[in-house]
Amino acid sequence: MVGESDLSRIGISLPENLLNKFDDIIGKRGYSSRSEGIRDAIRSYITYYEWMNDVSGERQGVITMVYDHDHRGLMEAITEIQHSNRHIVQSTIHSHVSDERCLEVILVRGQGEQLKQLAERLMSLKGVESVKLTTIKTD
Repeated sequence: MVGESDLSRIGISLPENLLNKFDDIIGKRGYSSRSEGIRDAIRSYITYYEWMNDVSGERQGVITMVYDHDHRGLMEAITEIQHSNRHIVQSTIHSHVSDERCLEVILVRGQGEQLKQLAERLMSLKGVESVKLTTIKTD
């Protein structure tokens, strides 16, 4: 990447459990420092963001999300978002991962931009751990 040798120092605040998980992962992957792991994570985030921005035309896909079902108002917000997008939401599967966490798989079909907006709206909700959109062209 251009300019990657020009380093900037930043500070971030993270919940302790997130930092502990991150430290475990970078240890298992053999990173020499948190900075190296954070750089790699940011690169992956940028790549994923750019890939999501390239979703165009009629698409079929799935949105997978993991969230804390005990987070106040979250289940209602997810349901409302799905209902307001019923023209692209075809089906959902809900699974209880643990006492606190749920996995939801949402089958979607529509214009790529609509699917992306739906995924981003779900991603922005407090209590949602992760959201991933995967699509294919329908031709």
